[in-house]
Amino acid sequence: MFSQSADAFLGVVSRIRNDQWTEPGLGVWDVRGLAGHTARAILTTEQYLQQDEPGQVSIPDAETYYTAIYEQLAADDEAIARRGVEAGVWLGDDPVSQIAAALGRTRALIDAAPQNRLVSIGGMGIALHDYLRTRVFELVVHTMDLSRATGIPHNLPLHAIADAAALAAGTLVVRGHGEELLRGLTGREPLPPGLSMV
Repeated sequence: MFSQSADAFLGVVSRIRNDQWTEPGLGVWDVRGLAGHTARAILTTEQYLQQDEPGQVSIPDAETYYTAIYEQLAADDEAIARRGVEAGVWLGDDPVSQIAAALGRTRALIDAAPQNRLVSIGGMGIALHDYLRTRVFELVVHTMDLSRATGIPHNLPLHAIADAAALAAGTLVVRGHGEELLRGLTGREPLPPGLSMV
């Protein structure tokens, strides 16, 4: 799923016109900043797989990452926005080649990783499989954002969208919003305003 989602992201980036890079992307990001932020799903995977493994699992699954851990790591909205802009600059004059090269390196690291490989995030351990689910989520959601901002079809694989939706729903359930979510999804009542898993 990670590889296929990254390919879909790269497919959108390859069709972005030169005049679109400075158009609005998402929030404070222009299209370049949004693409840069999305590329970080690949770059952080490469970075973490180059580090030593942690001693044990302290983040048991992707849902826990987004409940207990993500709030600690992503509490600074300005820092997140800044890293996206910086990654957009990193894309340079040939974003497709930059992303493709990073994806090639990351795929090689994933392929070489043992099945029980752990990833260290801020000194905390998560199984590579579960960490990749969080990267698929980021790739899926932000490739959709990029598609909406540019009008370019995203062609994301359905199973990746399904897994991203399941992760979002599971995270909301863990946070105590399962009933509101289920009632909204079954048409009983509108979803509460501002309900979000990030």
